[in-house]
Amino acid sequence: MEDKLVTLAIRTYKRAQKIKATLEENGIETIIQSVNLEHPEMSVGVRIRIKESDLPRALKIVEDMENAWEEKEEHKQISGKQILVPVDFSDQIPKAIDFGFYFAELLNAKVELLNVYYSPPFTISSINDEVNTYTLSDGELLRQIVESANREVAALTDSLNQRIEKGELPNVPFHFELKEGVPEDQILDYCKKNQPALVIMGTRGKKISTELIGSVTAEVIESCVSPVLALPVDMQLSKPSEIKRMAFLTNFEPKDLIAIDNTISLFSWNTLEMFFIHVSQKKEIWDEVMLAGIKEYFSKHYPNISTHYELINSSETMKQIDDYLAKNSIDVLAFNSPRRNLFRRLFNPGLAYKMVLHSDTPLFVTHVS
Repeated sequence: MEDKLVTLAIRTYKRAQKIKATLEENGIETIIQSVNLEHPEMSVGVRIRIKESDLPRALKIVEDMENAWEEKEEHKQISGKQILVPVDFSDQIPKAIDFGFYFAELLNAKVELLNVYYSPPFTISSINDEVNTYTLSDGELLRQIVESANREVAALTDSLNQRIEKGELPNVPFHFELKEGVPEDQILDYCKKNQPALVIMGTRGKKISTELIGSVTAEVIESCVSPVLALPVDMQLSKPSEIKRMAFLTNFEPKDLIAIDNTISLFSWNTLEMFFIHVSQKKEIWDEVMLAGIKEYFSKHYPNISTHYELINSSETMKQIDDYLAKNSIDVLAFNSPRRNLFRRLFNPGLAYKMVLHSDTPLFVTHVS
């Protein structure tokens, strides 16, 4: 009976090549195959395929390899407080970078600029009747992608240094990191390993919400371990010191109080005027009781902060929130978004995802579970 092929793992092309080499050194025949058979040029990852009989031994080898890689990455972690700014060299980036530098100055931190580039496309070559594999053409495309990214990094580095010398940006340390892979995955992985104090990202806003950057930001917001500040490309704010009026969406849960404390602590350098909003489909007496509790909490713990409270009863939640933000000239909308697993994100997108794709107001999102 013929030993059938099974998928051992799906990894980036670069990592798959390393795994393939190690497996074959151990006598395990290995094939690399595109994930997307219909459109291999769209693939950002490949399947590592082996014979089913080799699976137990291959799993152990790969597990040992990836544990070693993870330990190596942990040793490379950057020490000190960080502000992470993912960049893709597009139009919305300058505002995110500027805010990153200003926040770094306010929080005595350094700026980490992360660029993630896609794996290159694959060309098809058939080795037998059953299995189609995909290989790079001499690695030329990968080399071009990396060289292009390095040129962009060098140009942006020169630009930032010039702006610092002119006094247009605070003189804080900054560092570029280049990663291969899927943007949201690499951003989340970086945050998990390095725990930045804040992640600052751009969004396209509701007028062009189908753009990739909006969905990447939404994915990061819903799964990140660090607080995220999402800045629409058309926002009027030019620096954090202009943030004066912040609205906070609350469900009256105890963890909201922790999230509010964390938010005020991060913005402690500024005197905020806080607007607390609770939205429900219908009016509930209990909402009034809980709102009174939040008022009492703030009068005791933050007597110097001006606070406002609003109950919104409407089935048109997004529109009512937008109307309230516009009416009260809100600079930033904040809320707590507990981290969500993949299943929940796919089949029940959270408030963070909806707000990123439908709001032109900057969002500040914490992750208190």
